Amino acid sequence: MVVVGARLAYLQTSQHDWLTRRARAQQLNVEPLAPTRGLILDRQGRELARSVDTDSFFAAPGEIENTDEAASALARVLGADALSLSTRLRQAKESRRSFVWLARKVSEEQGRAVRELKLKGIYSMQEPQRRYPNGGLAAHVLGFVGLDDRGLAGVEQVYNATLSGEAGRLVVGRDALRNTFESAGGPARPGQTLVLTIDQTVQYRTEQVLAAAVERAHAKSGAAIVLDPKTGEILALANAPSFDPNAASGTSAEARRNDALQNIYEPGSTFKIVAYSAALEEKLTRADEPIDCLGGGINVFGRYVRDHTPYGTLTTTEALAKSSNVAAIKLGMRVGNERMYEYMRRFGFGAKTGIELTGETAGLLRKVEKWQPSSIGSIAIGQEVGVTPLQMAAAFAALANDGVRVTPHLLREVRDEGGEVVQRTQPESRRVVSAETAQSLRHMLEMVTLKGTAKRAQLEGYTAAGKTGTAQKIDPRTRAYSKTKHVASFVGFAPVENPSVVIIVVVDEPVGAYHGGDVAAPVFREIADQILPYLDVMPDEEIETPSTPATRLVASAPRAQGDGSAAKGIEGQAAQPVNLPVVARGEGLAAGGEIREVVYASAGGRALLMPDLRGRSVRDVARVCAQLGLELEAYGEGRAFRQSPAVGARLEAGQTVRIEFERSD
Repeated sequence: MVVVGARLAYLQTSQHDWLTRRARAQQLNVEPLAPTRGLILDRQGRELARSVDTDSFFAAPGEIENTDEAASALARVLGADALSLSTRLRQAKESRRSFVWLARKVSEEQGRAVRELKLKGIYSMQEPQRRYPNGGLAAHVLGFVGLDDRGLAGVEQVYNATLSGEAGRLVVGRDALRNTFESAGGPARPGQTLVLTIDQTVQYRTEQVLAAAVERAHAKSGAAIVLDPKTGEILALANAPSFDPNAASGTSAEARRNDALQNIYEPGSTFKIVAYSAALEEKLTRADEPIDCLGGGINVFGRYVRDHTPYGTLTTTEALAKSSNVAAIKLGMRVGNERMYEYMRRFGFGAKTGIELTGETAGLLRKVEKWQPSSIGSIAIGQEVGVTPLQMAAAFAALANDGVRVTPHLLREVRDEGGEVVQRTQPESRRVVSAETAQSLRHMLEMVTLKGTAKRAQLEGYTAAGKTGTAQKIDPRTRAYSKTKHVASFVGFAPVENPSVVIIVVVDEPVGAYHGGDVAAPVFREIADQILPYLDVMPDEEIETPSTPATRLVASAPRAQGDGSAAKGIEGQAAQPVNLPVVARGEGLAAGGEIREVVYASAGGRALLMPDLRGRSVRDVARVCAQLGLELEAYGEGRAFRQSPAVGARLEAGQTVRIEFERSD
């Protein structure tokens, strides 16, 4: 008894911890329980990503009577290899393991089929699985998760800790007869909810328009961003091609690439805003200053640069509208290397924007000491620099926001499981140029859409401003500019006086037409025409024409409820004779269900009649002609006093009209 007592004392003291661990290892098997991952919502509270409970199956190998039969039955249902499954179960049984995963997060049909087998030793548990209810919508923003519910891309990866919550545990016990039983462990704590700046409807329409444009142009890829310039909130970020995050493992790396913030390209003429902004800010030019464009060519330290069209003397505004390289280079040389570099940095080029996504690149911007003598000429027209679409959108947003650049961002707020806001994004802002310079640039950029290279960016009912860009790509074989591969882009905002959105469209390697004004500007127009009414932005443009008997057809429909589809059809049609201007366009219902008017001539078919433009300013006349699709020949300054054709004359689309102006001094 003394010996036994001594032995017991020894085991209970010095061997206690070791024996306890061995006992627990024999009796218990602890498996972690994944918490429910937090929701991802759009700015309106609509679900972009959620987790749903799915069945996962495991086996207690010691309880399975016939391993081969069980493995064969499970393999048929789960689509697994019967021999491999049988081998795993047999090895686990021989090693006395009490827990073996069979299949995790199976479909509802598979889960039902496994339960119907009623196999002894086969158990199930609920595990959350990530689902994206809108398929590929905002895929490059949301990203995706792996089998373990860990974020692998997008905001799922960046905010993985916030979304993940705290794991619980499942304790599987085994008695002295080696029978297994389940005992409750610690519960999992769900993750927090992310509310993004993305608007589901704006995102959907942007993606649809971009994808159609890329297909139409037979392009390699495309990117588009819709940004609120006042808050820095990104309403939409789209790439084409895209992918479905519900099946991300089966997609290519090219489809998952986020070109909106990873694709570095030479911006071309869209970059001219830097030289123009710097020259205006430093009082080195005026909007109405005449600039000699030298007949369309300039020699910059041995490098000869041409304009796409030979120009003589143009005002600074006209030079920007017509995208004169010579004028931009002259302004850049006035600014000088050091100040030019400073303004590029002010606008955010050469640095990451800080958006809450992985993989963003800083672009390419060499320090001044590494410039060649001719570099100032190249940089002024958007060469020898590399930017991303997001950087360029943020730069234009600074001009749209009276010279203040607000950091672009995707996260609006974080909410806890009770719905309380625990974090709200406060973006940084800094002044880039003065409000006076920004306002001057806005009006100069408006002329690009009215009289310059971006006439196809004009909107219905809204003023718009922006800049086209057409850049040659570098041929990797010759290290020289390619003659066949281009990047077409357009960056713009609307309305001009109080911009609500900045939209950038970049199309990589379009086939056929490749100029920004032909490829990207129409995409801007399509996106803006759809989203501005949806965002309740009031039209700021009215076309006044003589009262003519006409018939008004009012088409109305409820606003789309965020289901990813535009309103279709016309509800409650009503027609009545009224006196309205005859501007027959034929499009009745704008996407988004906004009430619009369609005006038809009383004679029956569509008609376009010459309005009375007398007494209007040059700017107003140019806008009216742009809206009607007419080419304007303007003579003189001041107010219109004579026009041809006469008021009320029938016009053809694209017809040239002559307007003479005079000052009423």
